[in-house]
Amino acid sequence: MNTFNKSMIAALVIGATSMSAQASSWENESKDAWIDGKAETVLLMNTNLNNFDINTDVTNGKVVLTGKVDSELDKELAEELVLSLDGVSSVDNKLTVVKNMKAKHMKSDKADSAESDLTDAKISTVITTRYLFNSEVGGTDIDVDTDMGVVTLKGTVESDAEKQLAVSIAENAEDVRKVIDELTIVAE
Repeated sequence: MNTFNKSMIAALVIGATSMSAQASSWENESKDAWIDGKAETVLLMNTNLNNFDINTDVTNGKVVLTGKVDSELDKELAEELVLSLDGVSSVDNKLTVVKNMKAKHMKSDKADSAESDLTDAKISTVITTRYLFNSEVGGTDIDVDTDMGVVTLKGTVESDAEKQLAVSIAENAEDVRKVIDELTIVAE
C-alpha cells in the first residue's frame, strides 16, 4: 500500500510538471504570436518601408527579420521599430539591402509623385478637419501645407496652449514625418 501511494504521488507530480510545461509553452507561443502581429503592424504602418518585403519570426521574444529593403537606413529603421515594441527581447536583423529595389516596386516616377501628392492632400485634409472639430483650436486661422509628409503650420493662435495642441494634432496624424511650426500667438 505504501508503494502504491508513492507511485500515485510520483505520477501526479510528473503529470502536473508536464501540464505546467505545456501551459508555459502555450503561453510563450501566444506571446510570440502577439509580438509577431505587433511587429508586422508597426512595419506596415511605417510608410518608409515596404512591409511586403520584410518577414518577421518570433521565438521567446527574439525577433528575426528577413527579406529585402532599399537601403541601410531602412534596415536600421526596421530594426529600431521592432526593438521598441513591448515584449521584444532582441532583434536579429538579417534584412538584405537591395540597391534598386524601389524601381521594381514603382511603375514610374509619375505614379510615385501622384501617390505622394494624394498622401499629402490626405494629411492636410485630416489635420484641417481635426482642427475644425476641436473647440480648443481655431481651425480657420491655421493653414496646413504638406509636402512629402512634412507638415508646415502657418497662421495665428490665441495662446501657447492652443499652439501646442495644434502641433500635437498634426504630429499625431497618420503618414506625417515632421511638423514645422510657423504659428504666431496673437492675444486678442
